[in-house]
Amino acid sequence: MKLVECVPNFSEGRRPDVVAAIRDAIASLSGVAVLDVSSDSTHNRTVITFVVPVDHAVDAAFAGVRAARERIDLTHHTGEHPRMGATDVVPFIPLEGSTMEDCIVLARTLGERVGRELEIPVFLYERAATRSDRENLADVRRGEFEGLRDEIGSNPARDPDFGPRRIHPTAGAVAIGARPFLVAYNVYLGPAANVLVAKDVAKAVRGSSGGLRYVKALGLEVDGQAQVSMNLVDTERTPLSRAFDMVKTEASAHGVSPTRSEIVGLVPEQALFEAAAPHVQLRNFTPEMVLERRVRNAVQGGESLTGFVASVASSSPTPGGGSVAAHAGALAAALAQMVAGLTIGKKKYAAVDAEMREIALRAAGLVNELSALASKDAAAYANVSTAYKLPSEPEDAALKRKEAITNALLGAAEVPLETARACARVAELALVVAQKGNTNAISDAGVGALLADAACRGAVYNVRINIAALDDGSLGAGLVDEGRQLVAQTGSRVEQVLELVEKGIRRE
Repeated sequence: MKLVECVPNFSEGRRPDVVAAIRDAIASLSGVAVLDVSSDSTHNRTVITFVVPVDHAVDAAFAGVRAARERIDLTHHTGEHPRMGATDVVPFIPLEGSTMEDCIVLARTLGERVGRELEIPVFLYERAATRSDRENLADVRRGEFEGLRDEIGSNPARDPDFGPRRIHPTAGAVAIGARPFLVAYNVYLGPAANVLVAKDVAKAVRGSSGGLRYVKALGLEVDGQAQVSMNLVDTERTPLSRAFDMVKTEASAHGVSPTRSEIVGLVPEQALFEAAAPHVQLRNFTPEMVLERRVRNAVQGGESLTGFVASVASSSPTPGGGSVAAHAGALAAALAQMVAGLTIGKKKYAAVDAEMREIALRAAGLVNELSALASKDAAAYANVSTAYKLPSEPEDAALKRKEAITNALLGAAEVPLETARACARVAELALVVAQKGNTNAISDAGVGALLADAACRGAVYNVRINIAALDDGSLGAGLVDEGRQLVAQTGSRVEQVLELVEKGIRRE
């Protein structure tokens, strides 16, 4: 199932009945899980976080926008937070199984519908933007409701992407977009007397003023306190801890210290891990060291297939071809196990029952082995990447770097070779179940054989490319030779399977 997160911001934080009506409108749609509702009376703003399958996402978000249009009048709205609409902003964020491209499509589909059915002008922003000057939400919202009301229709630069070339008289306009996960993070600097300090700190911190590139920041007064309000748009590149440390440093230059901080809405656990680890000086920390995560993976059986596909489709180099080859091999083994299972217990195949039971067990073992190799391959690539980042000066450091790169590349070649070996064994099982297994499942044996062949060849590609990167390729010559033998061996078995499949299909 493809899931997306949607985090619409509404210009209402003081009337609980209005917030509840909007929340209920969203939650009433099929598949919606509302995870959080955060209201702030000073900002006069509510952030609703929900998760929904891709095919219901537009309907759910539209329900919220429509409910807000019916209940919020911006001509009577005041609050600290900039706003241009009753529903001010609607971002879609990819989650498990979905991609940024999915979210861009959702943003544009929702935008067209809001403009057409609700007559609210829509501006696409961030990754969904159709113009480079609208990627930044602050640029889209400049002038807020009142400024946009005066300019739209007369200034072509303020023409919306969808909807009328006029402001909605009470609901204003809405920005709809697609973006990575954003963390809304606020740091308080004591009493309201420090608001000017908060404004100076926000200017120093935000990327547009030369601060942290992936931070947007404002200095505000909230509940009688000075607040630096931040949006961290890429916590991998600008972690929570770095944003806090810079706020603290800049504030201390004015003789002010942070009193507390807060997160609005939800935050990925990874962002908290990355914030905590440096402060207690943990070396080589990874989220896999967290007990609950390991337990969750064990209970859930690890990452879902849709999650893995989404990871492959991302711009990250891992998981890559080696992991995909291992996953393909695991699927091939699963098909061999299935055919064996469809043979066990059938009178017609009583003579091979014991053999099929053994094959089912061997296939299950290969499923587990290849699934583990998919993760192991990604980890091996990470070791190579780490080695290349080691210092190349002075000379002794350069020698250590060269040795580390060699060892990492050889390790990265060994893992896909293990995958190729396992895939050769899968092809062997596929041949047996094609020869002796349930003939009604002969095509499944064929698909398994084809997958095993592709997986073996793909794994050996990864062996060869890592060995080719060595300064001395002879160090890995034996690995390459074994890989080629495995490809030939697997290919021969697969050809036999395919002949059996063709005969079986023609017989049917």
